[in-house]
Order: sequence, then C-alpha cells, then structure tokens
Amino acid sequence: MTKEINTSSLFQSILEAQKNNELPPVEKWNPPLCENVDMKITRDGKWFFKNSPIGREKMVKLFSTVIRFDDDGFYYLVTPVEKIQLKVEDKPFVIKTFNKEVIDGKGVFLFQTNVDDIVTLSNENPLRVEINEDTQEPSPYILVRKNLEALISRNVFYQLVEEAKLNSKTHELEIISGDDVFSLGKVI
Repeated sequence: MTKEINTSSLFQSILEAQKNNELPPVEKWNPPLCENVDMKITRDGKWFFKNSPIGREKMVKLFSTVIRFDDDGFYYLVTPVEKIQLKVEDKPFVIKTFNKEVIDGKGVFLFQTNVDDIVTLSNENPLRVEINEDTQEPSPYILVRKNLEALISRNVFYQLVEEAKLNSKTHELEIISGDDVFSLGKVI
C-alpha cells in the first residue's frame, strides 16, 4: 500500500519530538513506509526533494534530527507517523570545519557538521579512514551519533594531516584528541 506524504503532519511530528531540545527517539518509532517520495542527500551534504535542492536551511536541520540508518542498509527520515527512505550518496552529514580546544588541560578536536552539530572526537565518536582500492583516495569519517557518520571534507582532512604526527613504529599519521589516538592513514 502506498501512503502519500503529508508535510504538515511530518513537520508537526518532528517539532513535537523536539520540544525538550533533544533528539527524537527515532529508534523507537516504527511507522509505515511512505513510498514514492524522492529525497536524496549528495556526497557534499546537499539535500534534494524530487531533484530540486532544499534551500531552507532550517528545514534541512529539522530533517537531520530524524535520520535513522536501519539494518537493511538504508537511511530513513522517521517520525511517529511516517517513514521516508532517503537516497544517500555517501553519509548523511559532512564535516565542514573543526577547532582544537584545550579541555581539562588536553587538546580536543571539535568538529562541526553541515547542519551545525558539534562532535567531539573521542572513542565514543571515533574517526576512521577508508581507502578506495581503485584510486587509493582516503574517505575519512567520524561518528556523529548512534550509527550515523559524517564524511570529513577534503579541506578539513588536509588540515588534520597538518596537525598529525608520524608514528615511526606504525608509519601512520596520528592525531590525539583528549587521551584518544586516531590514525589518518599509513604513509607509504
């Protein structure tokens, strides 16, 4: 059965879930799937509805709070009343900048996503790098929340490389955030 999307109820559901300024409990909701809704997030973090860019930043930020990645390998926008499958080219978020701050006497990396979430690099929000076998190009990611990651933009990644130190034993470039060490990849 195909259910058409009702945008006013969608927004109302999201806003209701966010009353306490917390992320909605999307993992607890199991609404029916709304089919024939064409929504996409490109590799650079731009959102599209029916091949038209979603230009309203507040709407994108609102949608970003109700994304879920399910065991079936798909991303969904989820509210208590409806679920919409998203086409995501890489990851639903992109890291656009970072700061290195001193917290409790230790340098800590704080990353900002394209929807203005702030993520502290730590073992709870680790960084990982995948290397494309064909091109040997790195794709660096950081865990934003639950099982949702952000692609670290190329510009930010190169800035991190400048911050990194070479581990002479492993031949890896490493950055330290708090007490945690993260590899940016091996130097060949």
